[in-house]
Amino acid sequence: MRLKLNNKGQTLVEYVLIISLITVVAIAAVKILGGYLKDKITEVGCEIAGKSYVEGESAGEGYCEGEESKLLD
Repeated sequence: MRLKLNNKGQTLVEYVLIISLITVVAIAAVKILGGYLKDKITEVGCEIAGKSYVEGESAGEGYCEGEESKLLD
């Protein structure tokens, strides 16, 4: 007698594992590159507003000239 195997549950688990792995990689990439991305967006925003971009001490701390009062200590 041959048994018919049901692979639907296994396929669903594989898809969930793949989506979980992609999610973890995406979160790690944003954590690692997020500060640099924020600096580039701020720099473009400063140019659009006609202000000078001031580079911060580390990634993600850049700001537009004249907005020093908005920085958190």
